[in-house]
Amino acid sequence: MLDCVNQRHYTTDMAPNKQDVEEMVVALFTLIGGLERATRHSGEASTLEVLQAIAPRGQLRPSEIAALRGVHPSLVTRQVRSLEDAGYVEISPDSGDHRSCLVRLTPSGEAEMLRLQQVGLARFATFVADWESSEVRSLTALLRKLERSKADAPAQTRRPAGRRGAVREPTRTD
Repeated sequence: MLDCVNQRHYTTDMAPNKQDVEEMVVALFTLIGGLERATRHSGEASTLEVLQAIAPRGQLRPSEIAALRGVHPSLVTRQVRSLEDAGYVEISPDSGDHRSCLVRLTPSGEAEMLRLQQVGLARFATFVADWESSEVRSLTALLRKLERSKADAPAQTRRPAGRRGAVREPTRTD
């Protein structure tokens, strides 16, 4: 199965060593980076992200969509206008905040979201086309296990909030 990919044999009764963890991190970051680059260069991917943010919630303010996606609100404003022009969303005044509006999917938006989801699934199917179904299930189980482990990690091992990679410069006293 997956062990044969790198022709390495692993025992299952030992904790991973530093090299195992480093190789996993490199593989994950390589995969994530590739997916993020593909998403940034695909208008359809960002359309899908916005539609998927709105769908389970019924309606959202643009600021809420931005917060969910981790992007600047001005980006969402442009995307929402474009989606409205395409007929995928409708915008109505927000009676609770007259400075904002509410965005909801139209039936065309729901159909487009489903279409884009199928396009994405078909794309991923090509990535694993030569895999055995048991390998896909194993990867899925391992990814879910990693997510649970990440969520269960003690709080003290997490980085404090703030700028990523920020390094304090030493202060001069002369």
